[in-house]
Amino acid sequence: MASPLAAPAQLVPPRPIGRGALPWLALIALTALLLLASELAPWAFKYPAAWVVPLKGWINALMAWLRDDASFGLFTFQELTRAISWLVEQPFRLAHAVLSEGFVAGFGQSAVQLWPPVPWFALIAALAVIAHHAGGRGLAVLVSVCFLYLAVFGQWRTAMVTLSSIVIAVPLGIALGTLLGIAAFRHRRFERAITPFLDLMQTVPVFAYLVPILWFFGFNPVAAMIATIVYAMPPMVRNTVLALQRVPAEVVDFGRMAGCTRRQMTWKVLMPSARPGLMVGVNQVIMLSLNMVIIASMIGAGGLGHEVLAALRRLDFGAGLEAAVAITLLAIALDRLSQAFARRPPAHGVAEPSLLRGHPHLVIALALLLGGWALAALWPAVAVYPAALQLTTGHAVNAGMEWVNIHLFDTIEAIKAWLLLNLMVPLKRLLLGLPWPMVVTALALAGWQLGGWRLAVQTACFGLFIALTGNWLNAVETVYLCGLSVIIACLIGIPIGVWAARDERVHRVAQVVVDTLQTLPAFAYLIPAVMLFRVGDFAAMLAVVAYAIVPVIRYTDHGIRQIEPSLVEAGKATGCTPRQLLRKVQLPLALPEIMLGVNQTIMMALSMLVITALVGTRELGQEVYIALTKADVGRGLVAGVCVACIAMTADRLIAPWAAARKRRLGIG
Repeated sequence: MASPLAAPAQLVPPRPIGRGALPWLALIALTALLLLASELAPWAFKYPAAWVVPLKGWINALMAWLRDDASFGLFTFQELTRAISWLVEQPFRLAHAVLSEGFVAGFGQSAVQLWPPVPWFALIAALAVIAHHAGGRGLAVLVSVCFLYLAVFGQWRTAMVTLSSIVIAVPLGIALGTLLGIAAFRHRRFERAITPFLDLMQTVPVFAYLVPILWFFGFNPVAAMIATIVYAMPPMVRNTVLALQRVPAEVVDFGRMAGCTRRQMTWKVLMPSARPGLMVGVNQVIMLSLNMVIIASMIGAGGLGHEVLAALRRLDFGAGLEAAVAITLLAIALDRLSQAFARRPPAHGVAEPSLLRGHPHLVIALALLLGGWALAALWPAVAVYPAALQLTTGHAVNAGMEWVNIHLFDTIEAIKAWLLLNLMVPLKRLLLGLPWPMVVTALALAGWQLGGWRLAVQTACFGLFIALTGNWLNAVETVYLCGLSVIIACLIGIPIGVWAARDERVHRVAQVVVDTLQTLPAFAYLIPAVMLFRVGDFAAMLAVVAYAIVPVIRYTDHGIRQIEPSLVEAGKATGCTPRQLLRKVQLPLALPEIMLGVNQTIMMALSMLVITALVGTRELGQEVYIALTKADVGRGLVAGVCVACIAMTADRLIAPWAAARKRRLGIG
């Protein structure tokens, strides 16, 4: 089915964005009457506890049945989870031994190391050779510097613990996602069946994944890896389906003419042709797996994520920043490597007669790795980066934060108090005071105007689900914090995006900053916010703004840059000043793209809000976090689905508006 954005403008009549102000005026009048007569209808302002559907209890009962009583013929559900855990644990133990701990005999203090882990210099040298093969000298230098940072700043061992889980979780996520994507491509019913689950998996907060996984798999690195696989797999499924659908028809016809069977058509024709699109999915799995590093450490993953969490608890910004930068550099190195391999053309022709002639870089990398490993076994001192040569910026960073707290405390507190008293608290009270039936009706009305009755039913159902599960007030607090953060992010990000689009030097600087912000772990934004502004809504809002501002900058820049030059020249020919050109030509034409950036900003703000529950916010994220600490699966999943309902409501309302706007402008 073709995307509505791809339909020719002359064939698709634009849907009217508004259907009159009368319904909205009537809704406002009814809301005002209900507010005046609030004593007659208290149920409209506080959802009655007697009306709450006990979905949490039902889910908990189902989980308990699955864990204790469920049976699938020859094995129970508990035996199935243990088998999955064992299968994942074996390759992880091997990777952990090779990269981090070495091969050990015995346990505890009686343990004896039989063979050391791969030394730092051997791994860096091998990765440099592979990077040179994939992307040339520049990539080899970049990858070497990224991994050398881990050794120089004392993060090597914890980084190797993280890398041990990544090298297992990523291939498993890619394999499972690819298989599901192939099945969805072959069977349209299966694709329609799994699409809602993929939507939920990508909008439900990550913390909500941890609750059932903790319930079934316990507190250990394997449970953390399974959570990582579940979180990172959906983009691979979607990219596999999309890549296979985009294979040119002539390639498929050629495979049929050659007499390929269905299996041969899939693995010898479609998959090689879809390789660029598949590599995009691989890249996303890598990045999402690294995004899970800190959160997964909450259920036993360890590594760099544990270092960031420990620094957050101590409010040690310097140590937390060094560990966060280590995660970022690890992500950058793996991201650039995967992109370089994605851009390489597939090999054709007859295979080389020997491994050395066919894959010299691989042979050299293996030789460096094994040679360095053997040297470390003979001379253990070279396996560890010398402590005397290690550097740290932690003390200097903490001293800087302390100086800011001492000398700028009054100014910071004044700004915080003014915004709280004049903006945040009044807005929060306003939203909490709205009657929930009117809000649900407003969602339905917006859906009807933007997408018809089907969208109206969807948006109303999302709102009703939140109310029926007893999470209305928590959801309103989530909308308040998310909405305010998104507005501030847009007020800052859109002007920066406009500036970057109109100035090439600013564009280059903005790209570097945006890429860096996008790879920093979400938790890295919490520590400075808490150190400067203490716990509470204000610190959470600042962390959300810093984390979620990236898409609106990127999409604004891209939206203005993609405008046809002829349209800009036409505006200049009519005598428009630069300001008029921006206001009357560029911004209106780029508005659909900017709104898609706002949509992505909302998604990122919602995901960050669940993390800010650690600093004292009182919204749906706090519900998910409490459920995690109490292993309350029902509470965590219901709160997570409520967050997903808010995210899907925003997505369902913004996407059709942007599509209709593009059709009206003739750029869809």
